[in-house]
Amino acid sequence: MKPLFAFLVMLSLAGCASTSPGDPKDPYEAYNRKVFAFNDSLDKTVLKPVAQGYNSYLPAPVRTLLDNFFSNLEDVTITLNDLLQLKFKQAASDGSRVLINTTFGIFGLINVTERLEKHNEDFGQTLGYWGVESGPYLMLPFFGPSSARDGIGLAGDGLTGVVTNIPDVTTRNSLFITDKIGERAALIKHESTLDDVSDRYAFIRDFYLARRQNLVYDGDPPRAQFNDEEDEILE
Repeated sequence: MKPLFAFLVMLSLAGCASTSPGDPKDPYEAYNRKVFAFNDSLDKTVLKPVAQGYNSYLPAPVRTLLDNFFSNLEDVTITLNDLLQLKFKQAASDGSRVLINTTFGIFGLINVTERLEKHNEDFGQTLGYWGVESGPYLMLPFFGPSSARDGIGLAGDGLTGVVTNIPDVTTRNSLFITDKIGERAALIKHESTLDDVSDRYAFIRDFYLARRQNLVYDGDPPRAQFNDEEDEILE
C-alpha cells in the first residue's frame, strides 16, 4: 500500500506544477504533444479495451500468477542495477527474490518472498545515480513519458532484460505483449484521478519528471534551489 500511497500523493502534487508554454524542461513540447495525442488515441482504441477484457475475462488468480511471473523477471534487471549503483544490500534482497521465487515459486508464478523488500531500479536511474542529468522531456511513441536519459536507460534495460533476450521471436513478443497488457490493466482503477485535469499532457509530464527525480534519489531528492531574490529575502 505504501508505494500506491506515494504514487497518489505525487500525482496530486504534479497537478500543482507549472503548465506554462515554453517550459525549459520540455523544449520539444509541440512534438511531444503530437506523440501524446497518437499514444492516447492508440490507447483508447486498442490498449484500454484489451486491458478491460483482460480484467473482465481472466480470473483474478491467473492475473496474480502472471503479475508474479513478470515481477520476478523484472527483479533480474533490478538486481543488475542495484549492483551498478553499488547498492549491495538491495542487490542481496532483490537477487534472493529472483533465486527463491524462480526455484520454489515455480519460475516466479508464486511469490514466496513477500518478506523480502522489492525495490525499483532501472538503467535510467543508474545513469542518474552516476550524475547524468535527466535532459529534455520526451514523449516516446508507444512507450510514453520519458526523457533523454531515460530513453537511453530504456535501451539499456532492453539489452539486459530477460524477455528481450529470448531468441524465439514468437515467445518473446507474446511475453512482451502480455506484460504490457497486464501493466495497462493495473492502471485502469486509477484513471479517475485524471478526470478533472484540464491539461492531461502537462499533468502527466510533471508527474513523470517528479517521480523519476524521486526514484533517482531513493525518495530523498535535493531541495530546489531558491532564486536570487528569494535568497536575498531569506538573508
